[in-house]
Parts: sequence; structure tokens; C-alpha cells
Amino acid sequence: MKKILIDLNIILDFLNQRHFHQEAAQLINMCVENKIAGYICAHEITTLSYFLLKEHKDKQKVISTISTILDIFRVIAIDEAILKDSLISSISDYEDAVVEVSALKNKIDYIISRNISDFKSSRVETYTPEQFFLL
Repeated sequence: MKKILIDLNIILDFLNQRHFHQEAAQLINMCVENKIAGYICAHEITTLSYFLLKEHKDKQKVISTISTILDIFRVIAIDEAILKDSLISSISDYEDAVVEVSALKNKIDYIISRNISDFKSSRVETYTPEQFFLL
């Protein structure tokens, strides 16, 4: 089974029904149906919580959403080694570097992101959901 690490922007596409939310939903559904193994980084959960609470101002809804996300995806712990290795990544954005290094250390097959240009120097192949569906 292929292992994918989903960037936060894909989850936000789905939850906020932004442009491309149907593709994000299809990708998430593949994880729910165990057609692929979906992963997210632990720091993405805290960032997601911040955005949801800021937007919806409903703590119970945030708790419910985060709980569902945790049921669907496997969470990659972010440790000191990942954080240090990310500092020397060729990816300039530190948060994206943390995603890339997390994927490397956990033998993830692909990173799925809406902003693949952020990962152009990634050592893990990165695709949009639409590109991933064509593999």
C-alpha cells in the first residue's frame, strides 16, 4: 500500500470547501477506505486547530473535526532530529522542510500538496491530488 503524507493545505481545501475541495475529498476518502495509507505531521494538527478555532469560534466543532482527522490519518511525531535536519534542508520554507524530512524518515512514498512548487527540491516526490490520481 502506498504511503502518502498530506500537506495541511489539502485538508483545508476539504474542510473549507475551497477550490479543489472535491479532489481533496476524493484523496481523503481513499485514506478512509484504506486504498492508501494517509499520514499527517503532528504540527499540522495544532496548526489546523488554530485555523479552525479562528474561523469557526466553536471549540466543540474543532474538537470533533480534529478527532475525525486523527481517526483517518496516521500521525508522524515531530522530534528534535526532524527539526534539526529540517534546518539544513534544501527547501527554504521551514514548515515545508519539516514535512519533507518527516516523509523521508518515515519512508513515505509521496507528499501531496496544493503548493508543489514549495517542494521542488524535495527528496520525496510531491504531487497535487490531481497528479497523484494519474499515477
